[in-house]
Amino acid sequence: MGGLTQRFQEWMSGNPDDAVLRFVFRGLLAVSIGALGFDLASANGWISPEADDTVPAVQREAPEGLPSLPSILSPWLPGRDRLAPLPQPDGALGKPMTFDLVGGNRLLASGTITPGTATAFAAAIERHGEYIKTVVLNSPGGSVGDALAMGRLIRERKLATAVEAGKYCASSCPLVFFGGVERRAGDKAAIGVHQVFAAKSADATPVSRDGMSDAQRISARCQRYLGEMGIDLQVWIHAMETPKDRLFVFKPDELTKFNIVTSQPSIVSKP
Repeated sequence: MGGLTQRFQEWMSGNPDDAVLRFVFRGLLAVSIGALGFDLASANGWISPEADDTVPAVQREAPEGLPSLPSILSPWLPGRDRLAPLPQPDGALGKPMTFDLVGGNRLLASGTITPGTATAFAAAIERHGEYIKTVVLNSPGGSVGDALAMGRLIRERKLATAVEAGKYCASSCPLVFFGGVERRAGDKAAIGVHQVFAAKSADATPVSRDGMSDAQRISARCQRYLGEMGIDLQVWIHAMETPKDRLFVFKPDELTKFNIVTSQPSIVSKP
C-alpha cells in the first residue's frame, strides 16, 4: 500500500493539472469497461434467473422462506394478501400429472401438467369408458396448451370437475377445471390464476424476440376458451393483472359470482 502511495505522489509531482486529468480519465475508462462487461453478460444470458422475466416460476430456485402449500389455501382470511405467493410444488404435485380411478365414478388427476399430459389424459378417458363422471383436480398447473385440450375433452364428454377440500388448482389448472359441465369446489379449496408467459425451452435457450407475441396469442386463446366455457371474463382480467410468481386466489363468493363453480364450495369434501 505504501509503494502505491509513493508512486501516486511521484506521478502527481511532475504536472499536477495534467496528472489530475489523467487520473480522472483513467477512472472513467475503468467504469466504462465495467459497464460494458455487465451489458455483455446480460446479452449472453449470464444474469441470474431471478432477473430474467422469461424464466417460469417453476424453473427458478425457490426464494428462501417461500411458504408451503397449506399457507395459501385461505388467502381470503382477514389480514391476508389477496395475491398469494406461488407455491413450490413438491412430492407428487411436482411430478408429471397421473390419473387414478377413485370411488364414485371419479378420475383423480394429480400433479404438474407437462407437454403430453393431454394425450395421457385422453388415453385414460378412453380406457375407462363410461365409468368416469367427474375429474378431480389437484395441480399447480403447467402447460397451457395441454390444459386447454384437457378442458375441451372434458366438455365434449360432458364430465364434471371438482377440487376437493383443502386441495388446490392453480395457474393453468383452472383451464381444465372450467371444462366441467358441473364444477364443484370443497371447503377452502384454492383456485388461483396468474399471467401466462413465454418460458425458456428445456435446454435453457432464451425465448425468441417473438416471445411477447406468443404470450399474447396464448392469452387470446385462453380468453376465447373462457367465453366458450361460460366463465365470466373478469376471471381473465384478474389473471392478466397478477404477476407470474403470484396467484390471485378467488374468494368463495367470487367462485359463484364469476361462474367458476356451479355448486356451493361446501358440498365437496375429502374422501
